[in-house]
Amino acid sequence: MSKRKSTQDSLVLVLEILKRIPKHRKITALEIREQLEVIGISRDIRTIQRNLEMLSEHFPINRDTRSKPYGYSFDRNSHALGVSSLNAHESLLLALAEKHLKLLLPKDVMQSLRPHFTEARYNLEFDPKNHKDRVWKDKIKVVRESQPLLAPKIDNKVLENISKALYEDRLLTVTYHNANKQVRTSTVMPLGLAQQGVRLYLVCRFDGFNNERSLAVHRINDAIVSSFNFKRPESFSLAKYDSDGRFGFGEGESCRVQFDIDKQAGYHLVETPLSEDQVIEELGSTYRVSATVIDSFLLDKWLKSFVTDVCNIYKKKGNSNVYSAP
Repeated sequence: MSKRKSTQDSLVLVLEILKRIPKHRKITALEIREQLEVIGISRDIRTIQRNLEMLSEHFPINRDTRSKPYGYSFDRNSHALGVSSLNAHESLLLALAEKHLKLLLPKDVMQSLRPHFTEARYNLEFDPKNHKDRVWKDKIKVVRESQPLLAPKIDNKVLENISKALYEDRLLTVTYHNANKQVRTSTVMPLGLAQQGVRLYLVCRFDGFNNERSLAVHRINDAIVSSFNFKRPESFSLAKYDSDGRFGFGEGESCRVQFDIDKQAGYHLVETPLSEDQVIEELGSTYRVSATVIDSFLLDKWLKSFVTDVCNIYKKKGNSNVYSAP
C-alpha cells in the first residue's frame, strides 16, 4: 500500500512540474519548488532537478545550461501542458483579473496563479495572432467619479497576514492608529476585505463585541496571525454590510430623504435613480427628489457637494424629522 502511495505521489509531482514549465520563457528549479510549496508539495531542490532532467529526456523541454541556475522551457514548436495552452480570450481575462484582483487575493493564491498570469501577459504581448485581444485592454477602463487620489502606502507583510487570517478564518492581532494618531492593539475576527477607490478596508469584529467595524488597512502598523481559528458569524454578510451603507460611515439605518436640485445638476438622477422608490417632481427650474436611502456620512457629503444647486433638504426616519436644511 505504501509503495502504491509513493508511486501516486511521484506521479502527482511530475504532473505538477510539467504544468509549470512555460513555453515562451524559462523557469528554474527553485521557482518550481517555491510554486509547489504553495500548493502543499514540499520537495528538496535536488529532487526537483532530477525530475526536470528526466522530463527533458522524454518531452520537448529545453534546458539552458549557459549559466546557473539552469532555465527550463518547452520548445516553442511544441504543445506544452498547462498554462501554455491558454487561448487569446483566456489570456485577456487573466490579464484583467491580475490587474483588478491583485490586492484582494491572498498572497499564496497569487503565487500559485503567477505562472498563468505570466503566460497570459506573454501571449497578449508577443503572439501576433492576439493583436485584437491585446489592444482591447487599452479600449476599456474603470473611471473614477471623484477626484483621483494616490493609493496610501500599505505594508506588504501586514496585507499578507490579513489575507492569510481571512482565508483561513484565524484570529488576528492588529496594531493600528486612527486619524488622530492614537495607537491601539486589538484581537479581531477578520470577516472581509473591501476596496473602495484606492483604499482597502478590513471588516472585522473586535474581541468581546458582537458588531462589525471597518479598519483602513493602511492604518494597520502590524498584524499577527493567531494559531486559533474562529467560527464566522452566520448572520454576517459582506454584501449586506455594504448595502447597509457601512462603507459610507452609516449604521445601516434607512431614511426618506427629500431635496430640491437644479435641473441641470440633477438630470442624472432621472437616468440613475437613488432608489427603486425614487419620485421626481418638476418645479420650474428644479426637481424635487425623494427616495428611501441609507442614512450615512456619504449621503451628507454627496448632498453638500452640490453646494447651491441643492436646497430644502429633509430627512425623515419613521414619523420624525431628524434633519432639515433650507
